[in-house]
Amino acid sequence: MDRVSKLIINWRTDKHTRQAAEDFLNDLKGRVQNRFQLSTDNWLGYASDKGAVRGVFGDSIDYATETKFYAKAPLRLPIRRWFMPQKVVAVRKRVRIGEPDLKLTTTSHCERTNLSVRLFNRRFTRLTLGYSKKLENLRHAVALFIAHFNFCRVHSAHGQTPAQAAGLTEKAFSIAELLESAI
Repeated sequence: MDRVSKLIINWRTDKHTRQAAEDFLNDLKGRVQNRFQLSTDNWLGYASDKGAVRGVFGDSIDYATETKFYAKAPLRLPIRRWFMPQKVVAVRKRVRIGEPDLKLTTTSHCERTNLSVRLFNRRFTRLTLGYSKKLENLRHAVALFIAHFNFCRVHSAHGQTPAQAAGLTEKAFSIAELLESAI
């Protein structure tokens, strides 16, 4: 996700594996022409010295990780508190490649987008009838969500769609226009 325009540049719906991370990052590399700053969490598939980020980009980006530390949960939580988020007690940012600006290093933008995905796409909501059981159906649902997010949904940060903010289109699409352009 682009920090300024909020455009979702690329995405991948797959298992949480090193190969999926490499495929995702190779797709990103093909979409962004210039050197840029990348921020991720501290998952070893991305962040280690032999991780996918270094394997795909080498030294051609500025890359940092952000690790959040959470308060320990009580051993026995009442059932209604199982899904309560834990309090963040510390955040550590670390330079991995190049010279990233640690003031801009954050995973919060992606975490907020993940919340939007779960909120507006019931296939990501566990314990409901809408939960996806087939990966192909989930991929289609995510593609529709991303297209709507980028081209139809006006973002509160800048009063336009992410595609408008990125200069990809001059107007917000209606859902009908979005679906017609996909045909």
